[in-house]
Amino acid sequence: MKKLPEFKTQEEERAFWEENDVVDYFDTATAKVVKFSKLKKSTKTISLRLPEDMLERLKIRANALDVPYQSLIKILLEKELRLGA
Repeated sequence: MKKLPEFKTQEEERAFWEENDVVDYFDTATAKVVKFSKLKKSTKTISLRLPEDMLERLKIRANALDVPYQSLIKILLEKELRLGA
């Protein structure tokens, strides 16, 4: 195995891994699966046009559930995507 250099910045490390292969520096046969359960998923901002009456109903329902209406939209979308799968 090659010795892994010390990096001064994340950019330096990123550039290093773009040019080098992990198998040259780590024994992948002894690698273990890990879960990063506290990591947040990457998100992307979108623009969504909704009829005003639909948005008002969403806000009323979200308020009754004590969640932000944007969160309720995500909950409803996730539920629908699971059912459709």
